[in-house]
Amino acid sequence: MPNELIVFLLSTLPLTELRASIPLGITIYELSPISALLFSLAGNTLVSLLILLTLPPVTKFTRHHSKLADRFFEKLFHKTRTKHGHRMSTLGHIALITFVAVPLPGSGGWTGSLIAHVFGVKFKTAAPLITVGLILAGIVVTLGTTGVISILS
Repeated sequence: MPNELIVFLLSTLPLTELRASIPLGITIYELSPISALLFSLAGNTLVSLLILLTLPPVTKFTRHHSKLADRFFEKLFHKTRTKHGHRMSTLGHIALITFVAVPLPGSGGWTGSLIAHVFGVKFKTAAPLITVGLILAGIVVTLGTTGVISILS
């Protein structure tokens, strides 16, 4: 399997995303920093957009066909909106970009897509915000990886 494809696929996984695929692409698979960044961004962005597109109909279908699921989602959405709604309304789009851009475990495209869905952010709005966050995170991770490599050399 080509190294570029491995990096692309790693970036689509929820635990690795581009926070792991970029360093692995550069250090283990010996891709250039630009190649690792671009293949990681492509995979992570693709999966994030697919999540944004599929969550609303899947949630709607599940809620419609299961009273238990409907109660679960109602409680989950209400609790999340109540607890974090003030941050989203105060910070708005910057909150979503920042959450996706901060390269820490638990943040990223997957979680950003879930947050957008829970708060009812439309695809046309969420897609570019999450993409910008992923680009920023990718740049930070790439610079951090290449900086660490240059310090160790």
